[in-house]
Amino acid sequence: MRRVVSAVVLFWIVLTLTFFLVRAAPGDPASLLISPSASASDAVRLRAELGLDAPVAEQYARWAKGLLKGDLGESFTLRRPVAEVLREALPLSLLLGTASLLLTFIVGIAVGAYQAAKLGKKRDVALTVLTTAVYAAPSFWLALSLIAVFTYGAARWGFPEWLRLPAFGVRDPASDATGFSAFHDVARHAILPVATLAAIGAAGIARYTRTIVADLAGLLFVRAAKAKGVSSTGVVVKHVLANALPPLVVLFALAFPGILAGSVFVEGVFAWPGMGRTMLTAIAARDYPVVLGATVLYAAMVITANLAADLALPWLDPRRRT
Repeated sequence: MRRVVSAVVLFWIVLTLTFFLVRAAPGDPASLLISPSASASDAVRLRAELGLDAPVAEQYARWAKGLLKGDLGESFTLRRPVAEVLREALPLSLLLGTASLLLTFIVGIAVGAYQAAKLGKKRDVALTVLTTAVYAAPSFWLALSLIAVFTYGAARWGFPEWLRLPAFGVRDPASDATGFSAFHDVARHAILPVATLAAIGAAGIARYTRTIVADLAGLLFVRAAKAKGVSSTGVVVKHVLANALPPLVVLFALAFPGILAGSVFVEGVFAWPGMGRTMLTAIAARDYPVVLGATVLYAAMVITANLAADLALPWLDPRRRT
């Protein structure tokens, strides 16, 4: 209960800070929405309509009261409930996040374990350089690089048709396909954004897995198991991976909201109308209700995942139950 209360307090602190920070940023929503030919009275009327004429403390109290009732407010630019806007954008971000998260851990753990098995050898050094470079690359730069190779470059260099991947959007705008054909179209459009997110995530997981597996492989109980004649597979599965599981599970719980939030720039590059693109558009338009609504969602996911991992750790690692 103490951890739950701490999570709730942290959640509210994040929302409060975001509320005041977005209003402290330069730019007035009314000036962005009003026509250039509008009069000063029109601007005053619009500010009053948006509730921006009241003191910031009063705006905060009004917003907090609505949030406690489950009301995220209405978008300034779209004139629609924020909950409805986010409900339409969230599924696409969840699709990208889930697919990239699975690939992140499958590829990352496999590469990291392979590096640990080849520790200090040329293959390990080469993979270390590669994973470090990919992990350090900005997501938007990596996304543009993949587009340059597999969209524009593929056509120019004569790549086979299956390697010529679409760069923008969720579906082909000229297509009216349904059923499996529609699914295939969406899957092809998702390859590049999923690959961008998974590559960066897998590089980080590989580095983490390499370190932890290499450290565990040198411990006395692992060496004792090898001395007793336990097979290499048994040593890896029963001793190394079993002890590496708790921190990896915690990392898995924390990685999903991180990948979802990290898709902001990737969705912007690939023109996917998910949470990331919605957030960027709202920030540019100073659409405070949408920015705060997305913050509510992101903060809730990150803090809930953190809390769940914290509470699950004693069940995964008996040494922590005391």
